[in-house]
Amino acid sequence: MMSFTTLLAIGSGGFIGAVLRAYINALVSSKMAHNLPFGTLSVNLLGSFIMGALIAYFTYTSLPVQLKSFLSTGILGALTTYSTFAMESFLLLQGGSYMLAFANMSLNLFGTIIMAGGGYYLVNTIKG
Repeated sequence: MMSFTTLLAIGSGGFIGAVLRAYINALVSSKMAHNLPFGTLSVNLLGSFIMGALIAYFTYTSLPVQLKSFLSTGILGALTTYSTFAMESFLLLQGGSYMLAFANMSLNLFGTIIMAGGGYYLVNTIKG
């Protein structure tokens, strides 16, 4: 069972992550108006990179579980938008935009894995 302070840390981080997601998504979408949802892609790539870097960093530190939870489950859990990505992909498919749907799914799937690995290896290179 999680402690109340850990749950509070996750909830507080979730608030920050959700606000960041809305802000970054709107900013990117206003700068890159396109049928492909670049705002969602941007937060998913950024969040994946930061998650990889944090997980690697956590192995070098003994941070309190509340701080780890605040950063990873809270902020990054709310920042990344898998459910939004899924719905946008579905709507592209439903609308017959198969190439855009495939591009969106491929970029989000492979891009986030590459970015998570990039963040992880960056921190290991710096710290190792």
